[in-house]
Amino acid sequence: MDKVFNLIIQHKKTVLFIFLLAAALCAVLALKVPVNYNLVDYLPKDAQSTTAIELIKDEFEGDLPNARVMLTNVSITEALDYKEKISAIDGVLSVTWLDDIIGLNTLRTTPLEFLDISLVKNYFSDNNALMTLSIESGKESDAVKSIYELIGENNAASGEAINIAKTQEMAVSEVLNAMALLIPIIVIILILSTTSWIEPLLFLSTIGIAVVINMGTNIMYDNISFITLTVSPILQLAVSMDYAIFLLHSFSSFRTSYDHKKAMILAMKESLPTVAASAATTLIGFAALIFMRFGIGADLGLNLLKGVALSFISVMVFLPALTLISYKAIDRTRHVKFIPSFKKTGNILMRLRIPFLILALIILAPCFLAQSSVEFLYGAGNITKASRVGKDAALIEEKFGEENVLVLLVPKENAGKETELCDALLEIPRVTSLVSYVTSVGSEIPREFVPEDVIKQFYSQNYSRIIIYTDTEEEGRVTFDTIQSVINTAEKYYDTHYLAGQSATLYDMKNVVSKDTGLVNLIAVIGIFIVLLITFRSLSLPFILLFTIETAIWINLSIPYFTGSALNFVGYLIINTVQLGATVDYAILMTNMYLNNRKALNKKDAMRITLADNLPAVLTSAGILSTAGFALALSSSNPIISELGTLLGRGTLLSLGMVALVLPALLVLFDKLIQKDPINKKEWN
Repeated sequence: MDKVFNLIIQHKKTVLFIFLLAAALCAVLALKVPVNYNLVDYLPKDAQSTTAIELIKDEFEGDLPNARVMLTNVSITEALDYKEKISAIDGVLSVTWLDDIIGLNTLRTTPLEFLDISLVKNYFSDNNALMTLSIESGKESDAVKSIYELIGENNAASGEAINIAKTQEMAVSEVLNAMALLIPIIVIILILSTTSWIEPLLFLSTIGIAVVINMGTNIMYDNISFITLTVSPILQLAVSMDYAIFLLHSFSSFRTSYDHKKAMILAMKESLPTVAASAATTLIGFAALIFMRFGIGADLGLNLLKGVALSFISVMVFLPALTLISYKAIDRTRHVKFIPSFKKTGNILMRLRIPFLILALIILAPCFLAQSSVEFLYGAGNITKASRVGKDAALIEEKFGEENVLVLLVPKENAGKETELCDALLEIPRVTSLVSYVTSVGSEIPREFVPEDVIKQFYSQNYSRIIIYTDTEEEGRVTFDTIQSVINTAEKYYDTHYLAGQSATLYDMKNVVSKDTGLVNLIAVIGIFIVLLITFRSLSLPFILLFTIETAIWINLSIPYFTGSALNFVGYLIINTVQLGATVDYAILMTNMYLNNRKALNKKDAMRITLADNLPAVLTSAGILSTAGFALALSSSNPIISELGTLLGRGTLLSLGMVALVLPALLVLFDKLIQKDPINKKEWN
């Protein structure tokens, strides 16, 4: 490695130029990376709702409905005029209204009182018309904007596509807002923990360039999710800042005895194993996300893997070059160390270690059980509650009642079996009505006497389409129980059946995520256990360190259960791996230093000195990561991102507390066990 280090130092200006050029190019490319705002697209291709959506696209005209528009104080003629104008908007694939169900001619020539009232009320009530739209994926933003311009303030629009459009609008400034809040706080933390005014700028420049390059290289993907767009830059900045701090602190230490070039080579050699080990645990945590069947895991996991790898390269290549060019400025801007000695703090923490260990053991079981019983949210409906979208949804619900539409596809067989199925579906609690050929037209009427445009609404070449109206919310226990009842009923009559609709998709999402959770956590724990095993060459220490961080994770995730609040599944899945992968470094640092001090000191004195000497470094790292989390929570108007930020900020502080208060007790308590470790016995006094 000496040749590589020397090469970097000899060509420091070239290295600087290459990184700056790459960053400039990637900054431009980052603006061209397509962003996907629809979490449904990340479901496995074999999910039944995904198959149903594809069949509807292939077999029926139009697409699956994903929006509703309510027109107030309109006549039948005015409603039909609005329908024609909405249909002409770019991105609107289809608009379904009463005329599509009973036929346009029938609607125009038959008085409403002679039509089936139970059918009509779903579409027209008290001079309010409710239309169902299919909006093309990827065109939600422009289409919804045009819809709002057409219908004005007095009418309303809601639904999945409207939520996606609003989410897209909200996400545009999310990263900038979070960075604007985060960077000044990080600068303050770094100023307090360093001895030069310019060092924080070197840290931020090094990781900032890696972040920009990571965002620009996302151009290699078809698209990235809005969650990755918002979360990835913040997480990358927060989890990899330590790497730069390790290297520059090592450089400062060697500067007291060597010239700047020699000091940097020694610093690079000394920092490489530490930075590599730190990056490895973080990478394993992120890599575990890739094994999720739900595609958001791979989307975010791959992006963060690439980001951490780029940060590692930037720290080991770009930062040495930048530092050697700037070392005179570093010397000129020296200031006194602001962080006081932690010698007394070490003594205090040693006295508190047993009470906190007992407390941790007492709450361990309740927190583990509670975090496994948290209620999850899977949809994006809560994102828009405070906006016009949320108000419009409430207005539509007020006029037409709570309505959740499902689309059931069954093989096109005999009308008698379809009639029996429809009768059985109507007996399911929370199913208010349904629309099918046999209920709207009648199984006794020959199809040759029915207009072709009406038949196409219900029958394709292979399937019959049944539209089911329920009075459930978008998601929740009652909703998912209703969906399961619909599926069970369909199974009694048909071997093949598919259910589509937003709630059906969320039901599939719930089932997929439930399986993903255990797998991802297991992979992360096993991977990090192996890294710890190799790092310490000890069988007992990996258990002690994992217990410390996992307890912090369980406490963090149990809080929503004890406060009676639901938690978005994205935050739950991500925080398990991120908190473990990123904060286990604190435990590794403390344990390493304790083992070194233990060679010359008794166990209690070794731990006191370890806490006094290393707590400032852990506080700096935890301060940056927790600040990143809380910056996301405060700056994001998207509850999914905000929740994740809160979990990250709170989880980091809990990990810090466990490392500072409980880990010392465990290392001292199991000191003899660590000495007698069968893999690598220690020889201590």
